[in-house]
Amino acid sequence: MAEEVHKRKIDVDELVAQVDTGARSVAGPVGIFIAVLTFLWSTFQLYIASNVPFWITEHLGVNVVFNNFDSRVVHLAFALALSALAYPLFRGSARHHVPWYDWILAILGVYACLYLIVFDDAISARAGLPTTSDLVAATIGMVVLAISVYRALGLPLVIVAAVFVAYVFFGDSPWLPDAIQWRGASYGKAMWHYWMQTEGVFGVALGVSASMIFLFVLFGSLLEKAGAGNYFIKLAFSLLGHLRGGPAKAAVVASALSGLYSGSSIANVVTTGTFTIPLMKRTGFPAEKAGAVEVASSTNGQLTPPVMGAAAFLIAEFTGVAYTDIIRHAFLPAVVSYIALVYIVHLEALKLDLKGLPKPPALVGVARRLIGVLTGFILMCVLAAAVYYGLGWIKVAFPGITFYTVILLFLVAYLLLVWLAARNPDLEMDDPNAPLQELPRPGAVAVTGLHFILPIVILIWCILIERFSPSLSAYYATLSMIFIVITQHPLKNLFRGAGALWPAFLTGIHDFVAGMIAGARNMIGIGVATGAAGIIVGTISLTGAHQVVGEFVEFLSGGNLMAMLLLVAVMSLILGMGLPTTANYIVVSSLMAPVIVSVGAASGLLVPLIAVHMFVFYFGILADDTPPVGLAAFAAAAISGGDPIKTGFQGFGYDIRTALLPFLFIFNTELLLIDVTLWKAIFVFVVATVAMLLFAAATQGYFLTRNRIWETAALLLIALTLFRPGFWLDLVDPPYEMRPGSEVVEIVGRQPADAGLRMEIRGPDFDNPDEIDTLTVLVPLGPQGDGEARLEEAGLLVMVEDGQALLEEPFPQTPFAEAFQDFDFYADEPVVISQVQLPKERMAKEVFYIPALVLLALVIVLQRRRQTVPAF
Repeated sequence: MAEEVHKRKIDVDELVAQVDTGARSVAGPVGIFIAVLTFLWSTFQLYIASNVPFWITEHLGVNVVFNNFDSRVVHLAFALALSALAYPLFRGSARHHVPWYDWILAILGVYACLYLIVFDDAISARAGLPTTSDLVAATIGMVVLAISVYRALGLPLVIVAAVFVAYVFFGDSPWLPDAIQWRGASYGKAMWHYWMQTEGVFGVALGVSASMIFLFVLFGSLLEKAGAGNYFIKLAFSLLGHLRGGPAKAAVVASALSGLYSGSSIANVVTTGTFTIPLMKRTGFPAEKAGAVEVASSTNGQLTPPVMGAAAFLIAEFTGVAYTDIIRHAFLPAVVSYIALVYIVHLEALKLDLKGLPKPPALVGVARRLIGVLTGFILMCVLAAAVYYGLGWIKVAFPGITFYTVILLFLVAYLLLVWLAARNPDLEMDDPNAPLQELPRPGAVAVTGLHFILPIVILIWCILIERFSPSLSAYYATLSMIFIVITQHPLKNLFRGAGALWPAFLTGIHDFVAGMIAGARNMIGIGVATGAAGIIVGTISLTGAHQVVGEFVEFLSGGNLMAMLLLVAVMSLILGMGLPTTANYIVVSSLMAPVIVSVGAASGLLVPLIAVHMFVFYFGILADDTPPVGLAAFAAAAISGGDPIKTGFQGFGYDIRTALLPFLFIFNTELLLIDVTLWKAIFVFVVATVAMLLFAAATQGYFLTRNRIWETAALLLIALTLFRPGFWLDLVDPPYEMRPGSEVVEIVGRQPADAGLRMEIRGPDFDNPDEIDTLTVLVPLGPQGDGEARLEEAGLLVMVEDGQALLEEPFPQTPFAEAFQDFDFYADEPVVISQVQLPKERMAKEVFYIPALVLLALVIVLQRRRQTVPAF
């Protein structure tokens, strides 16, 4: 048995190494060289994030500042070199030494990148006119990048990128349908676009990886090496382990806490699952369900702010929405999803009649009351509120307070918390297969690691109070984490009077170095993935491929809105299979987000861009547990000994609640906390939580007892009504009064200042003038004034003539120039504002909660009569 467990552990470590850190383990001088190289990469990232380069340049007169482009180039050079050294090229390649060809690939990758820095001035002077040496460097770079992606991430992303590159060169082939043809590009133009400037490989995605993602991944690695991962697991088990299905509930909470800093669902599965999955099996969960619980909670960790699998920063960059707003928008769906997963686990425990683990005598009702609210994300939000409202008053009360004063407060708090931790034994990693006689006391566990929360406090302070950039905030948080890693052991020994300060200090140095190395190795896959994703983004900017995909989806959906969203969801799942979170988001957002925007606008659906990007991001992430790829499911199955395909299907079954959320916040943006007050946000949170719990009960076939078919249908109907009461209101009373477009100038003149007005635009299609296109737009109106002037200020040139509001073609770079590019303004049929949609005053949509709650009461009464097992 022990040998089998050990073998499974090796398999899991091998899987996570192949996906995240590199499966090659080399000893001797070469191993030291790789370790030094990874340490230097982390040091370089800290260096460019700090003020040190500017201080050196100012005081020593030596220009050592890396500009944005140079930082991206060096970032990718490290990633290409390390991918060649840390990842075997083939399954059978050497794992304990570096073959000669990998050294050559590493050197070529560095050469192709540094070429751009060494010959920067000459390249800038001949912009768009590559020389032979330019093409050689670009070709080598593209080939080495493709090989690096293959060895670090497998074939899926290589195939996707290769299809896009092939479209650039062969998109004008006559054998392609006319609808997807484009004019094509020469080899020189394509290579210049991809490698020699910032539209391709070295584009926005790689820039975000170099400036922000690395620091957050490094922060998470240092947090893990400091012992925070084990602390979170122990804390979750001490609080929840004694409840029905306690280990599974603790797995959800521990994965949520790990998701706060983890950039990989697979690493999350392995980190927490190695401990939680065997304990779940011991308490009665079948292998597949135990693995599925871990998979569902780990993949949801990628949707959890503030890191969101390192994609939060990409979303901010691609949408233009501030990072702090991204955190706010992602809050409610993440926390509701996690609460529902805890409830699903509880229902599974009820169905299987499972018990909890042995509890200490003093632990009675506290943890039971916490189960409804204690999730990893709620803990983060409480912490954020404490920093924002609790510490934020310092900024108001003492306007002159400096950041250094905050650092002093941090030091005082750190010394106090380490003193508390020193009064208890350090937490040790438990063997999940050893008998567990009694759960640890929550209080005793909690005080051992409260100092781990301080760097997160620093992070929140910098972002919310000081309003620093995410990269600078992560830099200060990482510095504070390094300080804790190095000093916690000697300080504990000092407070315990144990002596041996120097060995404890060396332990801290070892943990620091290991964290720096682990952070860099975790970034290899992300670095090459964002570079490869830049190829996809570059192809779209060069060819306009997203329009082709949009037309294809529109054709398949027949213009039906729900069919379009379902198609986009399925395509996002397919595109996301086998990709890491960052590349996953870039691919699905580049291709599928414009589809929702364009096809939705044609159907009258206007959705904030952040809701669209969250929609495709959610479904891309769900690919991690979706068979047949589902890498997270394979990792969980390797630990549980279950079937990976069954684990994946069961995990996706648990994640149906997560798959529901994107459809809901597309139609009800209040779930993303868009344009809501604080009290409204609390109300929305409570209602959404109740609705999601009812939806979970319906999909699991169990509420207070096993559901009858009509009860499941009733619960689904109640959940829909609570989530989207506006659906029923729209059926009873349409939301807009339709006015003819000829009245647009008069209507605009009556609108209040800074209002927005919906308009339907009709006109001939640019590619097919005989076809009439329809587009709904929301026109932002500035200060009150003359209607025609307000429209012109908004970017619309309108002339009312013969009972029609004729539109002229918008000038380039104006707000509607891109939105109207599919209209032919010079055809015989004019482009017009066909109607103006004025919001109507209607009754409150929340009225429909009343019949839903009455129906819920009926279901509860009927199920209580059949209930044989207590609900909790």
